Amino acid sequence: MNHKGCIKFLGTAGARFVVAKQLRSSAGVYLRMKGRSIILDPGPGTLVRCAKSKPGINVTKLDALILTHAHIDHSNDVNILIDAMTGGGLKRRGILFAPKECIAGENAVVLPYLRGFVQDIVLLEPHQKYTIDTVSFSTSGRHQHPVETYGVIFDYYGQKISFMVDTRYFPELIKDYADSDILVMNVVRFTPHESGDVMHLSIYDVREILTSLHPKKVILTHFGMTMLKAKPWVVANELSDELGIDVIAASDGMTIELEEEAHG
Repeated sequence: MNHKGCIKFLGTAGARFVVAKQLRSSAGVYLRMKGRSIILDPGPGTLVRCAKSKPGINVTKLDALILTHAHIDHSNDVNILIDAMTGGGLKRRGILFAPKECIAGENAVVLPYLRGFVQDIVLLEPHQKYTIDTVSFSTSGRHQHPVETYGVIFDYYGQKISFMVDTRYFPELIKDYADSDILVMNVVRFTPHESGDVMHLSIYDVREILTSLHPKKVILTHFGMTMLKAKPWVVANELSDELGIDVIAASDGMTIELEEEAHG
């Protein structure tokens, strides 16, 4: 892809049924920022979606991979992408950012033989800053999710581009994602689950969060069945009208262009 900045949603599936049936693609998010190529949360099918992308995404030229947590719909393709990014280990390059649980312990998702292929493995921790050459990002506090999970907030020419990944609602989210210019929200459910035990956002939570945050643009993604049945684009339009905020629903392959040096 060219050097202009972008966010490309390779997939927009959330929840096991939508992923299993591939009602939406479960691939990750491709980011092009300041000449660097990054993939966030490479779920099942990311490698294939990169190969079929137009314009194509050359996975041998990736600069970094970021895992927000170890769940398979966010990490399934991390190993093949490490292999591709490093030429099967012949070129030691690229950085992997991930919570410790992705690397160590019984549920580690990165294969041991691949770990030495990358230039560096950087463990994500709450409220820390990280760099990929000229690209900088920070983590949120730990999300309320069954495994160690962090949101990711990029500083892009003074714009705050935030990814509020899987979590249930809790008040600290408002502080962690304050002043976001672009806020990408993983919204698995249309209505809260009756059990109260599902650690994912619903549209009820989204409405409450946006009432406090008022970002310039909101992109909903990571949809489960209840969201698909509610038609995410309709839900997004209704939220836009109700809250006076630009809310859109991501679709597979959708690209958001980012202005280079938007604030400087």
